[in-house]
Amino acid sequence: MSRARTLVGFLALSAVWGSAFLATEIALETVPPAFLAAIRFDIAAVLLFALTIARGDRFLPKLRSEWRPILAGGVFSIGAHHALLFSGQVYVPGSVASVLLGIIPLATPTLTRLTATRERISSVQAAGLVLGFLGLVVIANPNPENLLSSNLVGAVLVFGSAIAFALGAVLTHDSETGMSLLAVQAWMMLIGAITLHVTSIALPWESAADATWIPTTLVATGYLAVVAGAGGFLLYFWLLDRIGPIEVSLLEYVIPLFAALAEWLVLDRVPTLTTVAGFALIFGGFLLFKRESLRGVLRRAVERRRKRKPVDD
Repeated sequence: MSRARTLVGFLALSAVWGSAFLATEIALETVPPAFLAAIRFDIAAVLLFALTIARGDRFLPKLRSEWRPILAGGVFSIGAHHALLFSGQVYVPGSVASVLLGIIPLATPTLTRLTATRERISSVQAAGLVLGFLGLVVIANPNPENLLSSNLVGAVLVFGSAIAFALGAVLTHDSETGMSLLAVQAWMMLIGAITLHVTSIALPWESAADATWIPTTLVATGYLAVVAGAGGFLLYFWLLDRIGPIEVSLLEYVIPLFAALAEWLVLDRVPTLTTVAGFALIFGGFLLFKRESLRGVLRRAVERRRKRKPVDD
């Protein structure tokens, strides 16, 4: 049952964050990127603090160690990641952004080795990560000329967002706190929102006065704040605590599937054969990475079946 809950949570978060790409594109049409991200997490933080207080949870950090996951997650996984990602999506198409974000499952093990000694990956798992990344490249089918010319700034920004997210995952993993997950998430959202507001004010080419809040923008922003923001990150850090930063980073190989599905449902964009081939590579990479875990699941299933089988007299 525990593994089933983890799988359901993994797929649910993939669907939420995959569809968030479409919501972001819609909102960015009328709102500056860093300011949009700041507003998103303003709303999410208020919502989570309200839920924390309603539950009667302790919401004030008492120990210095309790500030570590709050600051790391808020500044890197929320603030820096979304400031760079939303800014990058202004310059590069979603296909290029999805390819660059695919670096997260490759960057996370490297960063983990630099900050912790318990996380390791085998050569087979590394091959699975590379295969999954190749699947993302096939799906996006990026144009190198565009990537190296007018889209270079956007590509660098999105790449930076991937590194920031991976660093946040590594630094928050295994952090101990007496606060509830809900309270920790509320503080992360607040720190992330403050970081994004400071970024928005500091950027000379961005102004909150340029934002236009039309109905579609309000709906998209609400979805980003409540569903993808508050709900999504709460689920993300729950998964991070259960399966660790390396395995949770495989979200980046499943999210494009749901992003494509959202575009098909809303924009009537039908996936191409290239997309299907790319997802086949991603699935193959996932099987390689989880080979030992899948063997264990199958072994236990066979053992349980043997125990249930009646013995002949």
